[in-house]
Amino acid sequence: MGLFDRIFGNKSTDLASAPPVCFGRYSDAYKDQRQYDAWDRALDLFEKKAYLDSYVAFFEYLRDEGENNVHWEVKDEQITFAILQGSKKIEGVATPEKIKAEAKIAHAQQLNMGFMHQLVNRNFSLEYSRFALDPDDNITIVFDSFTLDGSPYKLYFALRELAINADKQDDLLLDEFAELEAIQTSHLVDLPQLEKEVKYKFIRTKIESILGTIDNSQRRMDQYPGGVAYLLLDLCYRLDFLTKPEGFMMEMLERMNRQYFGQENNNTAQKNQVLRKDLEALLDRSREDFYKEMYQVHTTFGITKPIEFERVQSLIKGELPNMNWYQDNGYEAIAIAIPGYIVGNCLFNYAVPKPIRDFFKIYYRVTESNYFQQLGFKPVLYQPK
Repeated sequence: MGLFDRIFGNKSTDLASAPPVCFGRYSDAYKDQRQYDAWDRALDLFEKKAYLDSYVAFFEYLRDEGENNVHWEVKDEQITFAILQGSKKIEGVATPEKIKAEAKIAHAQQLNMGFMHQLVNRNFSLEYSRFALDPDDNITIVFDSFTLDGSPYKLYFALRELAINADKQDDLLLDEFAELEAIQTSHLVDLPQLEKEVKYKFIRTKIESILGTIDNSQRRMDQYPGGVAYLLLDLCYRLDFLTKPEGFMMEMLERMNRQYFGQENNNTAQKNQVLRKDLEALLDRSREDFYKEMYQVHTTFGITKPIEFERVQSLIKGELPNMNWYQDNGYEAIAIAIPGYIVGNCLFNYAVPKPIRDFFKIYYRVTESNYFQQLGFKPVLYQPK
């Protein structure tokens, strides 16, 4: 039986009954016609100065039924709303005159110059929102505006900035500063213990396996830093998509991507050393550190940029031929890492068209068949001999 027959042709297999395990980064690029119609209404109503009606249509545009991520209530010429973004909840109020949104990031048991200085510096990079302390010594991030100049365009980018920064900073600050404690986490759903254990073992096993392949290969891989880079970046993107990390690990993987492609003054071998150091830092973390960042979240704003099929096609054509030399010269691990790098790079950095995203997920289900089996996915698409 062929691969696609096994996926689509077996009527006795209910693919819809797959376990509720989430993969990859959320993107708000996959909106339906209902949402686009709501956006048009929001713009039209704002032009007519029907500000509250415009904001209701705007929240309809943001709401993803699958995520259950945006809620609002209209009462007495006022809208109260809540927007979920990862580990944070953004709460706000809109009236005919003003709109304000705020997310509580962490509670400061005592004030520390370290995190206060860090957040003040971050304020300089924000365009719409600002970090602040509320009267109860909670670190918050706030956006407010008069409705007169609070168009749906401005509102989208302002709430996106606020939400993404709130979601990213809470775990990072809690990990770095002992004076801070978590706040407003009741909406988070803890992952099943089995899923946590499978993901934890997968992370450690994959890192140890790739580093071992580089160190113990009978052929000297250090002579081919470009090939080693494929192995390390494929690993980075694979871990990100398949384990969907939050907090420290998510930031570490994002930093690896930034450092590799942003350090133009370093050669490839030097960049590889930076990637390796970060991966070894992940190995040094305890099981408990990984577990506390494994939870189910609802998201409203994505950080990946939409790209068209032609762009994906161009990325594949530009990278895939590079595997031929490694395959022909006995570097099978590097050769197979190249298509993995292509798939991972697309999923990490872009919101690819949905059919391509589904196809790339099949790639991972084949190449990481044992992992998907342990998570409870059926049918088995590939059984290693």
